[in-house]
Amino acid sequence: MPKRWFAVLAPAFACMLLGTAWATGGGQDPIFAAALAARGEQLDLLRTLVNIDSGTGDVEGGHKIAGVLIPRLKALGAAVETVPAEAPGLPENIVATVKGSGKARILMIGHIDTVFGPGTAAARPYTIEVDQAHGPGVADEKGGVVEGFYALKLLHDLKFKNFARITYLLETSEERGSPGTKKLIQKLLADSDIELNLEPGDPPDTITAWRKGSATFHIDVKGKAAHAGVNPQDGRNALVELVHQLVKLETLPKSGSGLTVNATVIRAGERANIIPDSASAQVNVRVRKAADFDRIQKILEQNARHVTVTGTTVSVSREPAFPPLPDNPATAALAARAQAIYKNLGKKLGTGGNGGASESALAAEAGVPALDGVGPVGGGFHSDREFLDLNSVTPRLYLLTKLLMSLSDTPVQAKH
Repeated sequence: MPKRWFAVLAPAFACMLLGTAWATGGGQDPIFAAALAARGEQLDLLRTLVNIDSGTGDVEGGHKIAGVLIPRLKALGAAVETVPAEAPGLPENIVATVKGSGKARILMIGHIDTVFGPGTAAARPYTIEVDQAHGPGVADEKGGVVEGFYALKLLHDLKFKNFARITYLLETSEERGSPGTKKLIQKLLADSDIELNLEPGDPPDTITAWRKGSATFHIDVKGKAAHAGVNPQDGRNALVELVHQLVKLETLPKSGSGLTVNATVIRAGERANIIPDSASAQVNVRVRKAADFDRIQKILEQNARHVTVTGTTVSVSREPAFPPLPDNPATAALAARAQAIYKNLGKKLGTGGNGGASESALAAEAGVPALDGVGPVGGGFHSDREFLDLNSVTPRLYLLTKLLMSLSDTPVQAKH
């Protein structure tokens, strides 16, 4: 079969396989049946969103995404509010609220921003290859955003209202540590019992029980400019000193499940014939323990006091993003409930963690039980290899919908 025809027919084949494979485990469940019936529309909406550029700071793209989602949310009876970003150069956040007749107050969080710049969607539009969907932000996190919407739609269509309120926050700056949303998130958490985060699950099929915290450290070097050919000796090369500062970090871990320290951005010089008088670098630090942020800052500051290029000075500053989401009993209880739901499909749901920070850490810090990674499974994030596992789309929609219903009936422990 030619590849182009396989790409066209793959979603239909997937629906047939899903219905057959889980006929015993989930086929008799009306929630599963509804999730399966929604699959075609769900993937159509995913294609629409992926084909809209919405990198962090792309205000026009954010408005286009909002123009697609807001009418759909209102059609479900949700009260929709656009909330201005708390930092400049960002589109408004979207807060959709659905009210019910029960007691549970549930907050779902998704983000519509990606790490990709303008033109990426045109260069790499949404495509399907066998059982994977590809495109910028397809899994991180537009797959989760679409899943969140369809979970609300399934509850609406099934007339399930045994919750006090489900609030769906679609924020626009998560990829930069949510500088445009932190106060809004704190406000919503203060009036919520549970937080569910629509970040993608990890292969083969896991939810996220812990996450590393994230911060970016800035190393700034000041030197002295000079003509690179006539009198370079009169200059003080800030770029060379910056390189020395970065080399000192090479003994720190670059990968693994614990602390990682990686240089990610470097800037220096304007012209080839001028000794650069300034240079800067960004160093991304991920930690399992919040105290490690202070430990790394002390190392950087100690390094800054000992320069190699005489006459240069080095300063260090920290730009926090998210604290860690630690292993904790409340998240473990939510994960156990999700695993029990997944068993209805005859499937095993794993638990794990990774170095990708998210808003769930803010929930845990505020004492609100949080579960992360409930979106569809994906991988290759922040690269042109990003993919979404199409086999996970319907099971994960079923999981989220059933989890919302279960938490409405029997909430986990209240926040402390």
